[in-house]
Amino acid sequence: MRPLTLSVLSLNLHSLWTRVRTACVALVLLSGGALAALPVAQAQLVIDVNRGTVQPLPLAVMDLEGNDPAAVQIGRDIAAVMRANLLSTGLFADIPPASFIERVVPADVQPRFADWRLINARFLITGRVTRRAAPAGGATAERIEVEYRLWDIVAQTQLIGGRIEGGLDSWRRAAHRLSDQTYTRLTGDEGYFDSRIVFVSESGPATARRKRLVIMDQDGANPTAISLGSDTVITPRFSPTRQELTFMMYENNRPQVYLYDIPSGRLERVGEFPGMTFAPRFTPDGDSLLFTVAERGNSDIYIMRTATRQPQRLTTNPAIDTSPSMSPNGQEIVFTSDRGGTTQLYIMRTDGRPRTCPDGRQQDACRITFGGGRYSTPVWSPRGDYIAFTKQEAGQFSIGVIKPDGTGERTLSTSFLEEGPTWSPNGRVVMFYRDGRSGPRLYSVDLTGRNLRQVPTPGASSDPAWSPLLGVRRTPAG
Repeated sequence: MRPLTLSVLSLNLHSLWTRVRTACVALVLLSGGALAALPVAQAQLVIDVNRGTVQPLPLAVMDLEGNDPAAVQIGRDIAAVMRANLLSTGLFADIPPASFIERVVPADVQPRFADWRLINARFLITGRVTRRAAPAGGATAERIEVEYRLWDIVAQTQLIGGRIEGGLDSWRRAAHRLSDQTYTRLTGDEGYFDSRIVFVSESGPATARRKRLVIMDQDGANPTAISLGSDTVITPRFSPTRQELTFMMYENNRPQVYLYDIPSGRLERVGEFPGMTFAPRFTPDGDSLLFTVAERGNSDIYIMRTATRQPQRLTTNPAIDTSPSMSPNGQEIVFTSDRGGTTQLYIMRTDGRPRTCPDGRQQDACRITFGGGRYSTPVWSPRGDYIAFTKQEAGQFSIGVIKPDGTGERTLSTSFLEEGPTWSPNGRVVMFYRDGRSGPRLYSVDLTGRNLRQVPTPGASSDPAWSPLLGVRRTPAG
């Protein structure tokens, strides 16, 4: 499902209500069935998701009730994950549970709004977990049902409600999906919590560094190593449409591009090329790969459909062209090139035809960066509105964004060494890695540049890549 498009910096959810009322976004069953949706009420709210000028909204998340001690613990765990997810955005301020006046709010009962106004809560999340034992002698595993409600304390209304059902071990994904629903209802943007990160885990001495792939939830939970039989794997990239990776792996001291299907564990090399291949990245439809081939001192950009394995050369410039990333509509490609004398960002048409550049000239590729320093690793936002990049200048590295027309460049983060930006599925957060005294670590920052956070990983980590949402299917409420 495509995220909602923001055409203005400040989003007024009241104007969005007519669409929400007629096509309420419902939660899904983790098992793949339909969701029983509860009534949704109207709210008026303004959140500036780009400039970060809004005061964080006070949000109270109650521990979800449970029908037995095990369900009570699951309810606490779900509330903790939701609280951490939403607070990590910088858009919400926590109301500590110790300050709650109303200590118990049954899932099917309206809260005492006056009690929550007294502690300055703007929104409240309540719910219940029901654990259902597996049938005796049956093959069905133990399951849980999670009820959820989001309340607007000021308007004294329920904004959203529903139920999720899944296996006993699915509670964390339920928490991420409920977080997505809350984020979407209160900002108008698609959520990004039910997603994963793959990154390069680094270990060993500098002279014999081991670089292996690890995959984890976007909040750092459940890190799992991917065994590929190599000690040097770099630049992983997620498919935008499925749980598939492309990356570089060294074979006989030569970098080769590989594909890896996560559910099946199938690994395959993309093909044989006369030179070295590197910088692979999927096209937005997930059916093709963009990559660079270096041969006889020259580097050019190629595209290849994964089904046919027939490469097509896209650039023929004697300069070094590399790091391609395609626009969401598939019509343009941004890449790095030194054809102008320094390493800068350029945009070309995917079909190779000349395009009109901002200076009015017709060229095969238009330069969009003109600031000091060297630009690299461009990656197009899933929304299409920005391109993230790494910039090196005056002994410092920065992560920044720029609009495709070359305007609006701004820096999100700067340090001694940081690079490798990757976008969240909704195009509102950038993750990258920053090197420090204890080795590289992952960080995230939103488009305001004000909400910089370290992402927990088990040790040194680099080259993050953000997955698409994990197969959320939404259906209209009845």
